[in-house]
Amino acid sequence: MFTGIVEAVGRIRRIVVATKGSRVTIDAGDLDLADVAIGDSIAVNGCCLTVVKVGDGTLAMDVSQETLDCTAGWREGATVNLEKALRLSDRLGGHLVTGHVDGVGTVVDFVPEGESWRLKVDAPSSLARFVARKGSITINGVSLTVNEVSGSTFGVNLIPHTLAATNLKDLAPGARVNLEVDLIARYVERLQTAFNQVSIDRD
Repeated sequence: MFTGIVEAVGRIRRIVVATKGSRVTIDAGDLDLADVAIGDSIAVNGCCLTVVKVGDGTLAMDVSQETLDCTAGWREGATVNLEKALRLSDRLGGHLVTGHVDGVGTVVDFVPEGESWRLKVDAPSSLARFVARKGSITINGVSLTVNEVSGSTFGVNLIPHTLAATNLKDLAPGARVNLEVDLIARYVERLQTAFNQVSIDRD
């Protein structure tokens, strides 16, 4: 479990393709690796991965082909947002994030707005119904508040600190981003579906 508060920006150093996935080595940037061990979970651009090797300032993870197919940003040299798994004693500064990417969105606009920037993203139709104004959304592992929704497109505001502390500042129209919708919204839909099914069965 994560909070969507990025701890460091790393960079993908190497990707070694295997039969059913890839071994990804990441320069961890300013992420403190002193307490990171093999088997720990790290969110990489919002995708929960298991550490298989810890080097001198580097992390290695095995990424399945399924994960590669369902997420974006896997190329050597790419910057990635990094966050260690949440501890029970940590502050929940963002919102509850599982690190299970729901889909990939496309940036449609990224423009300055006062001292901040307004980012607009087009979400897959299957996810758009989960996005609500003033609700939470995770973009490349960053917890953000939705400011506007129009059809499948939503907008968020990025303050200077968020731009400085994450890789979102590198986005441009056409860029693909990892999205995780609000955990509560997913469960509400599941419960509503089950309730509706029971109602139909009773009728």
